[in-house]
Amino acid sequence: MPKKRSGGGLSPLQQAAKFLGVSVLAGAVMAGIALPAAGALGLAAKGSVKSFDEIPANLKSPQLSQRTTILDAGGRQIASVYSRDRTVVDLKDISPYMQKAIVAIEDSRFYQHGAIDLKGVLRALNKNAQEGGVAQGASTLTQQLVKNYFIEEAGDPTKVAEATQQTMGRKVRELKYAIQIEEQLGKKKILENYLNITFFGEQAYGVEAASQRYFSKHAKDLNLQESALLAGIVQSPSRYDPVNDEAEATKRRNIVLQRMAELGDISPQEAAQAKRQPLGLHPSRPKNGCITAVQGAGFFCDYVREVFLTDPVFGKTKEARAKLWNQGGLTIRTTLDPQAQQSVQNSIKDHVYKSDPVATAATIVEPGTGKILAMGQSRPYGFGTDETQINLSVNQDMGGGAGYQPGSTFKPIVAAAAIEGGKPPTQEYSSPYEMPYPSPVAACNGRTWRNDPAKPATLTNENESEHGPYGMKEATAKSVNTYYVQLIGDIGICPVIDMAKKMGVARADGRKIDQAPSIALGTQEMSPLTMASAYATFASRGMYCTPIAIESVTRTTGSQVKSLPVPRSTCSRAMSEKTADTVSTLLKGVVEDGTGQEAGLGDRPSAGKTGTTDERFAAWFVGYTPNMAGAVWVGDPQHRRHMINITIGGIPHDKVYGGEVPGPIWRDMMNGALEGKPVEDFNLVDIPDDKGSGDNNQGRGNGGRPGATGGNQGQLIGGLLGGLTGGTGDIGGAVPTPPANTIQGQTNGGPNGRANGGTGGRR
Repeated sequence: MPKKRSGGGLSPLQQAAKFLGVSVLAGAVMAGIALPAAGALGLAAKGSVKSFDEIPANLKSPQLSQRTTILDAGGRQIASVYSRDRTVVDLKDISPYMQKAIVAIEDSRFYQHGAIDLKGVLRALNKNAQEGGVAQGASTLTQQLVKNYFIEEAGDPTKVAEATQQTMGRKVRELKYAIQIEEQLGKKKILENYLNITFFGEQAYGVEAASQRYFSKHAKDLNLQESALLAGIVQSPSRYDPVNDEAEATKRRNIVLQRMAELGDISPQEAAQAKRQPLGLHPSRPKNGCITAVQGAGFFCDYVREVFLTDPVFGKTKEARAKLWNQGGLTIRTTLDPQAQQSVQNSIKDHVYKSDPVATAATIVEPGTGKILAMGQSRPYGFGTDETQINLSVNQDMGGGAGYQPGSTFKPIVAAAAIEGGKPPTQEYSSPYEMPYPSPVAACNGRTWRNDPAKPATLTNENESEHGPYGMKEATAKSVNTYYVQLIGDIGICPVIDMAKKMGVARADGRKIDQAPSIALGTQEMSPLTMASAYATFASRGMYCTPIAIESVTRTTGSQVKSLPVPRSTCSRAMSEKTADTVSTLLKGVVEDGTGQEAGLGDRPSAGKTGTTDERFAAWFVGYTPNMAGAVWVGDPQHRRHMINITIGGIPHDKVYGGEVPGPIWRDMMNGALEGKPVEDFNLVDIPDDKGSGDNNQGRGNGGRPGATGGNQGQLIGGLLGGLTGGTGDIGGAVPTPPANTIQGQTNGGPNGRANGGTGGRR
């Protein structure tokens, strides 16, 4: 048995035998002879190598993975994302110096031999035998191209290892496919493909990306010494990395220059002069991923990626969509409006610091189309302190958190359900300061919600001075909790849940909305995008449109550009125009005379609603004009920090209200987003003023009005929320445990054991 050298490598005799085997194999392939099933070379060990003729004849060139460019609605780049940074270019767009350099150092007889260079094999055999190791390889550029095809198709590390394993079986396949490619493509196309597929280090695949990475210029503009440097890197991108080892890279570059002179590609004088030049690096950092997005659009960029990976329009399976995304070469034009996005970022920056104990998230959508125009938050996209990768504006399944209780911003949905069901906007209820939740209340599917008579759950209004009777107009402007709980007690829970569904309102964590009267006070966790899209329904006079982020997608394959189908917004009527106009009239009053005055847009008509949850874990303002709808949330994503005695954006607050912090953020972002846009008005309806406010009516706040559900005469009734939906917020944080109320014998915890009470309500 031959002995190994003391260093552990093959002896010169073994090395010679190995290369002799390769040369014999090459000769056999060139002659078209089928390889024997077994023989001196051991080619069929364990059945790893088939007869040459049994190898499939066709090798398809893989779709090279390239960068994907994400654009805003105006065509400006938001971000570039890729699994491999590559830009495919034609041979005419690659410097002639680069073409000559790569041939000189990798396959100097490229234009003289076929797919296999027998002369090169013999030369390498002789050289390696003399050196006692592998000093020269014998693979042609065509063979290297085939190997890179295998790697490109492999994808995951395990398959890459299989594609590059040093076995005779792989070599046989490589040789046959090399012959096929030589016949089909020709030398120029092979060289072009090779320069586009090869890895040049520093995350750069292909010569165009490498030229940009090391010299910040196009491949067509590379000079002699730059071309020689890049050509030298290919053999070992880590060893010859000029960014990390300039000396080693310089030596390698000069070897390439010397080889070019020996072959007559350049003169000895040109080589000598080029060797004296510095490397001349002008590197650019890799710009990959949503973290590089401009205008704070990293989270919107991430949302676009989530849409692509989850929507069946981009592929029937998760694997198919991921493959298309990773291959890249896409140009994705989005709905993001640069003016609106910049306005959102400016407003957030002015009002909430990223280091504040709480955060804010804001989203703007276009009524009637569902287009997402802007999306931002105070904690930037990233991995550092006070940064996050969680998109606070969207639902959990799209990269967001578990959502936040919207508080009183949910009340207009209750109002819409009531009006659509026939209740007049002049409907009055006793609306006392404090009351137990009405019972029984009709729920869905014939079920009934009941308050526990032994220990009834109660709620209050924000201030003791707030007591009825109230009509809907004043109750909405003042955000009277007891009015809206009496209203849902009157119409039932199911109409509200149905209306929420029609308006696209669903819990951010994917759970069903709990069937309890406390949903009127916004106890179910929602996302800003959900609430903005819901309010856009009012702005578009009752038409709900599913939110969309992508306008168009094109895919570049070689010189061909193909358009791909994209998700389309689905618009459907959620309520009548009259109902929507009535709600808009109510919410216009909130901004003009109610809790949302600080969100007013001056001469531009607007409507909206404030929301502040019990214990002040979250505060909201959601509002709209006829041409834009937006939602602003402020709170602790971890649901641990009460917004009491807190400083936000440098301004101290004893207590945070929806109109006080989110309201001005909404006002400033909408003013900037709407600048230069037409001033449009709502289609208002006439809602008579309430006959009389109960705020100063002595003796009327303690009694229920006849016929009002839950209005037990002579009984003090009221309260903010008390705790019927037990929401735990985004991630954590304790909430009061409500009494054990029941729906037809079930505890209000429902089948999952979670209480149907909790925090919410207020203004």
